Amino acid sequence: MWFPLCFVVVVALLVAPGGCQGDKGSQVYVVYMGAVPPRTSPDFLRQSHLRLVGTILKRGKLAQSVVVQQYKHGFSGFAARLSKDEAAALRHKPGVVSVFADPVYQLHTTRSWDFLQQTDVKIDSAKRRSPRPTAASTSAPTTDTIIGLLDSGIWPESPSFDDAGFGPVPSKWKGVCMAGDDFNTSNCNKKLIGARYYDLGEVDGGRTRSSGGSPRDAAGHGTHTSSTAAGNAVTGASYYGLAQGTAKGGSAASRVAMYRVCSDEGCAGSAILAGFDDAIGDGVDVISVSLGASPYFSPDFSEDPIAIGSFHAVAKGVMVVCSAGNAGPEASTVVNAAPWIMTVAATTIDRDFESDVVLGGNSSAVKGGAINFSNLDKSPKYPLIAGASAKSSSASSTSDSASHCEPGTLDAGKIKGKIVLCNHSQSDTSKMVKADELQSAGAVGCILVNDFGRAVTTAYLDFPVTEVTSAAAADLHKYIASTSEPVATITPTITVTEYKPAPVVAYFSSRGPSSQTGNILKPDVAAPGVNILASWIPTTSLPAGQKQPSQFNLVSGTSMACPHVAGAAATVKAWNPTWSPAAIRSAIMTAATQLNNDKAPMTTDAGTAATPFDYGAGQVNPTGALDPGLVYDLAADDYLSFLCNYGYGASQIKLITSPPAAFSCAGNASKDLISDLNYPSIAVTGLGAGASRTVTREVTNVGAQEDATYTVAVSAPAGLDVKVVPSKLQFTSSVKKLAFQVTFSGKNTGAKAALTGSITWSDGKHTVHSPFAVSSS
Repeated sequence: MWFPLCFVVVVALLVAPGGCQGDKGSQVYVVYMGAVPPRTSPDFLRQSHLRLVGTILKRGKLAQSVVVQQYKHGFSGFAARLSKDEAAALRHKPGVVSVFADPVYQLHTTRSWDFLQQTDVKIDSAKRRSPRPTAASTSAPTTDTIIGLLDSGIWPESPSFDDAGFGPVPSKWKGVCMAGDDFNTSNCNKKLIGARYYDLGEVDGGRTRSSGGSPRDAAGHGTHTSSTAAGNAVTGASYYGLAQGTAKGGSAASRVAMYRVCSDEGCAGSAILAGFDDAIGDGVDVISVSLGASPYFSPDFSEDPIAIGSFHAVAKGVMVVCSAGNAGPEASTVVNAAPWIMTVAATTIDRDFESDVVLGGNSSAVKGGAINFSNLDKSPKYPLIAGASAKSSSASSTSDSASHCEPGTLDAGKIKGKIVLCNHSQSDTSKMVKADELQSAGAVGCILVNDFGRAVTTAYLDFPVTEVTSAAAADLHKYIASTSEPVATITPTITVTEYKPAPVVAYFSSRGPSSQTGNILKPDVAAPGVNILASWIPTTSLPAGQKQPSQFNLVSGTSMACPHVAGAAATVKAWNPTWSPAAIRSAIMTAATQLNNDKAPMTTDAGTAATPFDYGAGQVNPTGALDPGLVYDLAADDYLSFLCNYGYGASQIKLITSPPAAFSCAGNASKDLISDLNYPSIAVTGLGAGASRTVTREVTNVGAQEDATYTVAVSAPAGLDVKVVPSKLQFTSSVKKLAFQVTFSGKNTGAKAALTGSITWSDGKHTVHSPFAVSSS
């Protein structure tokens, strides 16, 4: 049974540093030893790790018996089953950066385990108006970008991974296709070029499971994300006839490498690090990671497997894209917020799934939304009753709980053969459990009143369920009160395209500011993550009349948004193979859009104006990112300065990376100076009334015109003065890089929330947009 992240209800329980405990007081610890020393072979590192472990073990205990992972390509370290005393002893050994209990992270899909048990998930490109190069396109300069995904595995038989039309595997590829349970090396091909899996038994204390010993996907999540990032164009894709069209990944020309780091209990930090280490050594160009820690467990960068792995990947020129998390809409819930990671929020697309309630008499239909394959009569002939009117005589049943149709609160005799109207709130029993209870009690259908997260469609399959807003529910209650015999029916779901407004920020998408890096604006960008059609694994639960499981399914989460951006990054990389990860991120961020399909500013799911803390720089625009005009680049020294300003000492930084021998942190290092990191967005904290702060940025002209003049436009809120100097940048064949300063001056003493705006450079062809957020706290 699969247990993916079920957004905020369980998020506080998802990560516990002691989650991998075994018997006799031992558990798995990760021992992180920083960068691989120059001219050090993997074999030498293996032996040195074992020697180090041996120094703290009791006589007669072999190091090989406790070490479960070794990291030797992108960085140095290992994971081992140790006692607390043994782990403490290792912390004081030379060369050790950190020792921490192996955490368990979760996938960033909003589907609960009971939902995934019944349905499949699929992926679609969702951006019909943003064509991208494909494997068959002559416009793409190369098809040899490789996207590595750290996920739950892959279903190689999916048509999304067919290798027709692909040339030989890139010569730079050094990876393998591991055989395992129900998975052979022949399952890889010229599209799916690599697949690895890791020892996942440690996640639940060493118990073995038949699903763990293979790259094969037992959950569907990894199949969905990999086909979203780089799946072939598959015509005629749908979820049992819904969302029909062509399912295509963001970079259909890219190759795919899967690193199975997750089991049905979660994703062990030791396995995540192993996946990063192998992906770096294998030669991937982009790493996509749709998982993360709970926002309520914020490990330091030196104890966060994703921050560690991604830091060393970026140092090797590998772009890392991560999901922002599903703990929204609360503020400061964004995860994976290190500045070397591209952090992705989730938005809706212009598609909805409509299932209406048709009332008796001359009443008009009430719009609703959900996925059901209702077999009810089209005529409104089924008795309609509100949950409160079907209250049971049970002592635990109250009018309020009955109105929410909580299990055990309704009289089965009163709802049999009827459609039941139920309120629903976020703290209730899950919608699927309610629907199952009603169906078991003999109800013929259910109408859920759900204002929270209506845009995220739930699939109820054969039981007729739809969801309506409170405003629509008022019409239903009015109708029920108007007649002695209210009747209704629920229509089967239809697909609505060109739905407006879209995109909007999904309610579950985690929000900034980052609790770790308040002077880095996170998330970075937003991408489609709601009701995404993509490839999935076969399922045994089918709608009535269906003989074969769908090869596609609809799923939501920042998990689904992340691979959209990973695909876009791979395409930018294909066109610009020498660009750094920072330059690629800059191109994607500065080309993003902040408008919806009504040509109005984007909003959140609740209808409020969206801010950079909701969507970063805006909605990803893959085509615009191919020609950004200017980029904000970063080099290794910039990240060293960030680590100094964040609070690391020079001695610790020298262990984490390999700086020049004379490296030292500046005497004035402080977190305020993080705002000067050459990031495509700007965040400033602690700016009081009457105070000012100046930050510096440098841009590089990457446009086709060497002689180019850019002028600036500033959009600033009331209460904040923003001045850019110079206001004009003139590039020539000999002047590729130019710096400018931005001075923020606070005026509004009563502003409690952050003040947001933007700085936009334009040469008449390119628009280089950078958001900013300034706060007094």
